[in-house]
Formats: sequence, structure tokens, C-alpha cells
Amino acid sequence: MQLRMLRVGINFKRLLMFIEVDVEESENSPLSVNKVFQSLGIPMPITKIIAPDPSGVEIECFITGWSSEGICTAYAVLVEDSGDGRVLLVYGGNNGVRLRSTIESTAWDIQNPSQWGEPCLMLDQTIEIS
Repeated sequence: MQLRMLRVGINFKRLLMFIEVDVEESENSPLSVNKVFQSLGIPMPITKIIAPDPSGVEIECFITGWSSEGICTAYAVLVEDSGDGRVLLVYGGNNGVRLRSTIESTAWDIQNPSQWGEPCLMLDQTIEIS
């Protein structure tokens, strides 16, 4: 993933930061994404989140970034999205993010059917993360 944090201009003594999420189609996620978001905060590394499972039910999940090299850090940051307003953007490596239920104690594995991948997540800004 080519993740670029672009700093653009000064607006009323505030530095505007943009985050580009560039995810390639892969075994982790069949969807590719290339989007730029205006950041409203500083990205934080995360390992746990409340997110929808593949059937759409919100559950507590472990999360990691996923790249062509394997595991990497997942981040969350509040952003401005033109369609949804303020959302919590969750992103990882060039292959997106990988999730598993906190009930699962298995290692991260692209072949494990109880784990799933997403290019990125755009969640309600009040969602719990850690």
C-alpha cells in the first residue's frame, strides 16, 4: 500500500493533513481502493475494534494491517468524508486490514476461514477502538 500523508497549506494556523489509502486487490481483499481523506486528528495504532463480521453483525475483533509482506500495523483516525461526514477511518497495509473475532485465539493466517480482510473500514466516529 502506498500510504501517503500529505501536508497541504495552513488554514487559520492549522496544518491540514490528508491521508491517501491505496489498497491493491489481493487474497486478503478482492476490492481495491484509492481514496484521499482529510484527517481531523493523528492516526493511532490499533489492535482491537468493534466492526461488522462478514455477515454484517457487529462484533469485537482483533485487527491488524495486511500488506504484500504480511502483518503490519493497523491505524484509526477521524476523517472528513465527502459522502458520510465525519467517520472513523481504519486502514492498514497495501492489502488492507485483517480481522478476527476476539473469541479466536489463532495466529494471523490468510488461509484461515474464520478471519476476513477488508480494504479499509469507515465506521461511526463513536465506535470503540483500542
